[in-house]
Amino acid sequence: MTDRGAAKTTRKPPMPHVIHRGQRIHYTVEGDGPLVVLQHGLFMTSEDWREPGFIDALTAAGFRVACIDSLGHGLSDKPHDPALYVQEQRAGDIVAVIDDLGEQRAHLIGYSMGAWMSVGVAKHHPGRLASLTVGGWDLVGGVPRMPGGKLTFDMFMAFARSVAPALTAWVTPELEPGVRACFDNLADLDGAADAVLNGGFPVLLWDGQGDPYHAPSQAFAAANGLPFLSTPGDHIGAVTQPTPEVLAGIAGFLKSAD
Repeated sequence: MTDRGAAKTTRKPPMPHVIHRGQRIHYTVEGDGPLVVLQHGLFMTSEDWREPGFIDALTAAGFRVACIDSLGHGLSDKPHDPALYVQEQRAGDIVAVIDDLGEQRAHLIGYSMGAWMSVGVAKHHPGRLASLTVGGWDLVGGVPRMPGGKLTFDMFMAFARSVAPALTAWVTPELEPGVRACFDNLADLDGAADAVLNGGFPVLLWDGQGDPYHAPSQAFAAANGLPFLSTPGDHIGAVTQPTPEVLAGIAGFLKSAD
C-alpha cells in the first residue's frame, strides 16, 4: 500500500522552464554569482555539460550556471515547423531564460549549434551579453562543405549515427523533423562576424585541435585580436572530455570579463 504522505515529501519540484513564442524551453540552474548560460550543440542536452565538469568548475569559480535545452532537444518542446528554428527565434529563447532568471546580462557559452545560437544573441540582443564564448564553430564558414558540394542533413545524420550512435539514438523518425530544421538553419551566417566583433562585449573562441573548425576559428581570432583557446580533442571530445586546463581557461576568461 502506497504512503501518499511519504510520496509527497520525496516528489521533486517542477523543472524550471520558460514559455517563449508558445514553446516550452527547459533549463537547469545552480550556483550563485554572475550568470553564465551554457548552450549545447546538436544532439546534446543541458545535462551534457554536467559530467565533463563544466557546471562544477563554473559554480566553484563563483558563477550561477544555467544550462538550456535547445528547442528540439532534451525536455524542451520539439515542434516540426522549420520556421520555429531560425536563428533570431532561437536567440530569443536564450534571452527568455535570462529574463526568467531576473538578469539583465549574462555570460554566454555556446558550443557547435549552441555557438551558432549564441552568435544570434550577439546579432539581435548584444546588450544582453556580459561576454561571449564561441566553441566548436566556424562563425564565418559554418558547417564544412563536402568535396562534391553542400553537406546535406541526410549525409550528416548518417555520419553522426555511425560515429556517435549513443549521442543520436534518441532521434526517432517522429523527432527527426525538428533536428533537421536545427541543422538546415545553421546555413544562416549573415552578419555573424560583425556581430561578434562589434558587440561591445569580450569574446573568446574555443576549438578542439582535431576539430575541422579549429583552423578557421584560430585564423579568425588571430586576424581580429581575439583570444583563442586551443584544446585537445575532436569536435565531440573537446566538449565531452575537457582537460582541467580547459575548464580553468574558460573560468579564467569569464572572471576577467566579469
